[in-house]
Amino acid sequence: MNVAEALVMVMQAWGIIGAVVAAVFLTIGIDRIDADARGAYIFRPLLIPGVLLIWPLVLWRWWQTETERAAWAERYRPVRASYGIAVVLMSLGIVAIVTLGLSVRQSWPADIAPLQLSEGARQ
Repeated sequence: MNVAEALVMVMQAWGIIGAVVAAVFLTIGIDRIDADARGAYIFRPLLIPGVLLIWPLVLWRWWQTETERAAWAERYRPVRASYGIAVVLMSLGIVAIVTLGLSVRQSWPADIAPLQLSEGARQ
């Protein structure tokens, strides 16, 4: 077996495991993790490619949530507290960019005569 065959076998195994995890997670697990996903079946096929690729993270998050080992809301509280500051700074940045763009005037040389490039449709 050469390196290419080994890589193909590893990728096939990754895909097969990902497909099994996607099937189990999207039918059973997503309802247990996210209360908003209960009864929402239309969007689940859209998640299949992502779960196929990052199935170890999906399993880890599922395990963390089921065993209640991670306090996810507490983890993201400091980040959410800075949203207000980010909104104000981005608003000021947009106003500054627009003001700067409007204040910079582009002047066209007055001594250059316009030049017609083609006759167009006139005959």
